[in-house]
Amino acid sequence: MASHVKLVLIIVSVFALIFLGRHHGQRFRTASAGDPFPPSITGRADPIDGDSLWVGDDEVRLKGIDAPEWKQDCRRDGLSWRCGMAARETLVGLIGSNDVTCAISERDVYGRMLGRCTAGDRNLNAEMVASGMAVAYGSYWNEQGKARAARKGLWSGEFEEPRAWRAQRASEDER
Repeated sequence: MASHVKLVLIIVSVFALIFLGRHHGQRFRTASAGDPFPPSITGRADPIDGDSLWVGDDEVRLKGIDAPEWKQDCRRDGLSWRCGMAARETLVGLIGSNDVTCAISERDVYGRMLGRCTAGDRNLNAEMVASGMAVAYGSYWNEQGKARAARKGLWSGEFEEPRAWRAQRASEDER
């Protein structure tokens, strides 16, 4: 009987580690902002949130967009909804079973590669903004205008800009 309990605990622990590592970006990152980067990468994708993903063992942030953070909530019809989780799920759906190819242009201050990524014939950066699940952040203003006018995704209710949400959480953590 005790051996069955131990086995169940081991299985649950393994699944918890896999889940946390896959969905919350817990992989080990060794790159820094000034490190070299390849012109492009292709591979199986594992989204972290709505604007960042692992492509193989490389972390890539979708350039020109900003999506809600994994834990970020928004409001729609007077109710809270998990817009951060919804953004990630939108990216998962856009990728489907396709490999992802990212044209890399630089690294950010955290060492992540910044790129424009495609899955099949879909431009993931543009599609995330067009779906309303990310905001334009230097690019994709036309897509954002159309999503906003159609009240898609984030635009269907109230939300805090992702960068403002992150800044507020950072200042709360400093207190």
